[in-house]
Amino acid sequence: MKQQKWTMALINYSLLALISIVLLVPFMVMLTTALKDSATVLSIPPEIIPVKAHWSNFMTAIEKMDFLLLLRNTLIHTVSVIIGTLISCSLVAYGFARLQFAGRNFWFLVLIVTMIIPGQITMIPMYIMMRWVGWIDTFYPLIVPAFFGTAFYIFLMRQFFMTIPRELDDAATIDGCGPFRIFYRIMLPLVKPVLATITIFTFMGIWNDFLGPLIYLQSDNMKTLSLGLYVFQGTHATEWNLLMAASIIVMLPCLLIFFFFQRYFIEGAAVSGIKG
Repeated sequence: MKQQKWTMALINYSLLALISIVLLVPFMVMLTTALKDSATVLSIPPEIIPVKAHWSNFMTAIEKMDFLLLLRNTLIHTVSVIIGTLISCSLVAYGFARLQFAGRNFWFLVLIVTMIIPGQITMIPMYIMMRWVGWIDTFYPLIVPAFFGTAFYIFLMRQFFMTIPRELDDAATIDGCGPFRIFYRIMLPLVKPVLATITIFTFMGIWNDFLGPLIYLQSDNMKTLSLGLYVFQGTHATEWNLLMAASIIVMLPCLLIFFFFQRYFIEGAAVSGIKG
């Protein structure tokens, strides 16, 4: 039995290692291409590992992309959406999970039903609304909707709030705490894992968002990194080393965020019941 157990463990770890290598190959190709010069990018036979690493490609890509302007716009967009999502979703989820009011289950069902509506259906009405209020070519169409909640994140946080014992609410009420004070003094510290999970999901989704900025942002000084990378690709389509360097620069914050917050991400996913 012990030998069989070790054999199965060896097979499992070997499969995981193989899958990891396969998934890392595109990133390694991107990195090695970014470190080559223009003459060796498409050389035959291909140069797997560059003889001389050209780290200057990253600085060249940053300069040609106007990186600081794009980074500023992306940070404004991303941080604002994260703040709006955490505030709105936590408040709504707390209300659905801990407060008693007429029609609570019905309105929660309505909220869940909205999750099946594709974003393509609401895209045109949203654009018409934003144009009507004069918000085109501003960050408002990308930021303001986040302060009205996201159905999936509300559902996720509600399930997390439901696991917290009701006795904590009763004890706080006896001590004179109202619903809002219970929310920010007791509940929020207990749901840090799911807040971290939502922060990671939101950051990755907004940082890499291309369609939203493409629809609402028109001026060059309003573009985000995803749009800047798209423009950079059009103007430097044949310079693969610079294009790969720019792609790594844009992708790097997502990797760092997941690396530093993965403990909270795994804990939040496990407790909230996400599978897969």
